[in-house]
Amino acid sequence: MERLLNEKLVEWKMSKTRKPLILKGVRQVGKTYLLKEFGNKYYEDVAYFNFEGNEALQSRFEQDLDPKRIIEELGVINKRVIKPGRTLIIFDEIQFCSKALTSLKYFYENLPEYHVACAGSLLGIALSKPLSFPVGKVDMMTLYPLNFEEFLLANDESMLVEALKKLKSEEKISALYEEKLMSYLNNYYITGGMPEVLNSWINNKDVEEVSVIQQKILDAYELDFAKHAPVNDYPKLSMIWKSIPEQLARENSKFVYGHVKSGARAKDLEDALEWLISAGMVYKITKIEKPYMPLSAYADSRSFKLYIHDVGLLRKKANLDAAIIYDDKKDIYKEFKGALAENFVLTELIAKTNETAHYWTSGNKAEVDFVKQFKSKIIPIEVKAGKNVTARSLRVYRDKYEPEISFKVSRLNIQKQDGTLNIPLYMVWNIEKYV
Repeated sequence: MERLLNEKLVEWKMSKTRKPLILKGVRQVGKTYLLKEFGNKYYEDVAYFNFEGNEALQSRFEQDLDPKRIIEELGVINKRVIKPGRTLIIFDEIQFCSKALTSLKYFYENLPEYHVACAGSLLGIALSKPLSFPVGKVDMMTLYPLNFEEFLLANDESMLVEALKKLKSEEKISALYEEKLMSYLNNYYITGGMPEVLNSWINNKDVEEVSVIQQKILDAYELDFAKHAPVNDYPKLSMIWKSIPEQLARENSKFVYGHVKSGARAKDLEDALEWLISAGMVYKITKIEKPYMPLSAYADSRSFKLYIHDVGLLRKKANLDAAIIYDDKKDIYKEFKGALAENFVLTELIAKTNETAHYWTSGNKAEVDFVKQFKSKIIPIEVKAGKNVTARSLRVYRDKYEPEISFKVSRLNIQKQDGTLNIPLYMVWNIEKYV
């Protein structure tokens, strides 16, 4: 599968200021596959080492952290000489060896000519011992589930993607493309962007098989909670994780601790919540009082919403049948339809900009789903799951703050009215062009 992050990996390889790379991401998002494919395509050789459960490999870093000695011994293990600049060294599951994580500092300082790329889970790296992380001595990238552009490319629609990129910013999507894109959007709501799930869908088009794989991924996450979390935190992690679909389905989707467990307060659960956020499985979107720079200075950390890193996994966690998504005329899940659309838009924004967003409210009168900073612009984004043309909350925001431009995201085609540009849901991946 073509991943857009590959372009940044090539830039990293060619950079004169290159440092050892850590590629972060949630479990099963394709980090190892991407690094191996990158190595096979752009290097003469790949030297791959997996630290999980490999005590013999871990012991190579116990004696000292001399990178010359380590390279020689890794070459013996690899049965091939590791050549500077010509061999890509891959350290997989590096979070299982804190000394290996520390050694990246010495690779950078003493052997910068060697190309070292590491893969690790967000949670494992976040939980590494403070003294083991080589602050300032590594380059960092994050791999997310495939976004909608990558989903189209995986479905052999590269010509369609190129055609969409060539459209002018206010040019309507052709009816010829529109129907196909809406169909792909429904499929994406069902599968999401986890590589194994998507691979199954492309090869077999079997919704039941997709759901089975998604459940296995969700089960693996629960096992990760038990593996990494302190014993007392595991039940809290599990309860928060399971409560997210229910919280999003409510008309006011603000996260309420008491809906996780009756009588629970922030002090009871906030540590466990931070674990989920550090693991990259949950995105926390805080409310802002005013849309001024920097947005974080106006954020109210007590009022927030939680979304899941992959819309397909959210659908599966909510036990939402795929047939309901395909039948757009049915209104039996209208509340959760909005939650799916919001979750989709947020993951598209994060995958494209590598940054989260905020939301804005005006008492009980209005609520704008996302407020996002793009360089010097702060842009309000209201999400509509269907073809609803009204955006009352956005009008309240515009009257109050007079933004240069605002976005509404819906199933409608491109159209601009009174300073608000409507973007189809299936074009959010191209939002920087519209900005």
